[in-house]
Amino acid sequence: MALLGKLLKNKRAGDERLAWNAPNLAGPNTLEMSSPDFAHETTIPTPHAGKRLGGKDLSPALTWGTAPAGTAQLLLVIEDPDAPTTYPYNHGIALLDPSLTGLPQGGLEAGTPADGVRLLGSGSRRGYLGPAPIKGHGPHRYVFQLFALGKPLTIGRSDTVPDTARPRAVLAAAGNVLARGRLDGFYERV
Repeated sequence: MALLGKLLKNKRAGDERLAWNAPNLAGPNTLEMSSPDFAHETTIPTPHAGKRLGGKDLSPALTWGTAPAGTAQLLLVIEDPDAPTTYPYNHGIALLDPSLTGLPQGGLEAGTPADGVRLLGSGSRRGYLGPAPIKGHGPHRYVFQLFALGKPLTIGRSDTVPDTARPRAVLAAAGNVLARGRLDGFYERV
């Protein structure tokens, strides 16, 4: 696997394809995000990494400021822009109650999400998937992005978002962002 990582060393999705940089997800205000489990732009501890790397796929605790008045929903998106894929790899996507100002550790667990959390499908699963970069590919960034939406998210003719909606469809449908916040962490498989 280390050989594959080395061969793909220069292949990365890139920052420009993060949800954060989508024009429809730009917002005028900032929500300060943090975690008691890791500081911005530092290494994410192993318990929060993928199980195949010795972690527990335990979503880290997150905190943020109060959403602005008029917020209908919060959209949380976790992406890896360093994945050797066309788009950043999605490690979790959820709609949150606008009154929330944080999530406990494990709050994005597929079987038992925290109160006020509605997990959406992120590929073939729902819930948080911890960092698990290819060996030899170098450090990967994991970007926790929170968007305060002024209107409830809907997809197509539906007045809701299907649990099975693909992450790219959810991100394309989101808009009317009142505020947003971001927390970046790193993980490298050695």
